[in-house]
Amino acid sequence: MDFKDVIIAMNDMGLMDVLLPFTLIFAIIFAILSNINLFGKDKKNINIVVALVMALVVVIPHVTGGYPPGADVVQIINTALPNVTAVIVAVIMVLLLIGAWGLRYNGEGSSLRGAIVIFSIAAIIIIFGSSAGWFGSAAFSIAASNPETVAIIVALLVFGVIVWAITSEPNQNRGDAFKKMWDDMGNSFSHFNK
Repeated sequence: MDFKDVIIAMNDMGLMDVLLPFTLIFAIIFAILSNINLFGKDKKNINIVVALVMALVVVIPHVTGGYPPGADVVQIINTALPNVTAVIVAVIMVLLLIGAWGLRYNGEGSSLRGAIVIFSIAAIIIIFGSSAGWFGSAAFSIAASNPETVAIIVALLVFGVIVWAITSEPNQNRGDAFKKMWDDMGNSFSHFNK
């Protein structure tokens, strides 16, 4: 038995349909509840129960066929996550290529951080929206659901934003309001990292 057979056997036992979505949802909900202390400090047992229930509420209807057609949350997650991963890999590869030329970017006090945040939000909406069938255009859905197309579009857009950020003059008066909006957005999101 080779490794591919092991993966196929695990998938047949419910790895992609039950175990991975359950673990992902449980971990995200538990981490959020632990971080925001919704039920009070040191209430790990309550956080575990709420995260467990929420993960089961998502996975059980998928297994039993309880979701209406086109609204299966587990199928949406399983369709969207590879595309999200493709976006992340594309952004990292663009940054690696720029770093290979000796350019550095730390993200502090520039509009690039805000641009990346807005682009990331838009990419996630497009990816999950096309996975859930929110967009009617078949061509749009095919393009947005193809990881290679998404990766190329992301790489081109991120590369363009980075080139613009590196080559723009700091004393330019053009687009100051737009730049200020990006800076303010980047600064507001930087509070989450603290």
